[in-house]
Amino acid sequence: MEYGRGRFATTVRFFVDVMTGIPSIVAGLFVLSFWVLIVSKWFNDGNPQYSGFAASLALTVLMLPTIVRSTEEMLRLVPAPLREGSYALGVPQWKTILRVVLPTAAPGIVTGVMLAIARAAGETAPVLLVAGGLARINFNPFSGGQSSLALYVFQQAGDASKYAPARAWTAALTLVTLVLLLTIAAKLLARRNKLTR
Repeated sequence: MEYGRGRFATTVRFFVDVMTGIPSIVAGLFVLSFWVLIVSKWFNDGNPQYSGFAASLALTVLMLPTIVRSTEEMLRLVPAPLREGSYALGVPQWKTILRVVLPTAAPGIVTGVMLAIARAAGETAPVLLVAGGLARINFNPFSGGQSSLALYVFQQAGDASKYAPARAWTAALTLVTLVLLLTIAAKLLARRNKLTR
């Protein structure tokens, strides 16, 4: 917004809008075809490597458009007189952005980040596709399968064990609680920023 004008900015906005609508499985396929099947071979003696890091890349691809669009909208909502007042005092543009624009837009930006995290937390397909899933905890994010709460719910929902439905519901409740806590934290942070200004 501050520097984003011209043909390049329009192109970036167009691709961000396109990325907003892509299904999560497409993000998983993109990371699978690029990172797992091409790049990871360089680090693993020519063998593709499924990993938690690949899953985090896929979830980042899903989160990025939400963060970019919400940040752009929050920067647009910053009143022009704030910028103009800073410029009138002789403050350079980069310092105006850093000291005036970003602090004013910060609550909305944080809310957009929280929305993106909430979307990524519930995704199953990309994690299953590029991390493979695992029944145990793997502390190495760059090697071996990984799981997530959403993937665990999916796996337990289809398991034949008599304990599986209870595990699936417990994991779903845990996931909802985590998203709720993150949302509350974002709201409290936004309220705190409003009070300190």
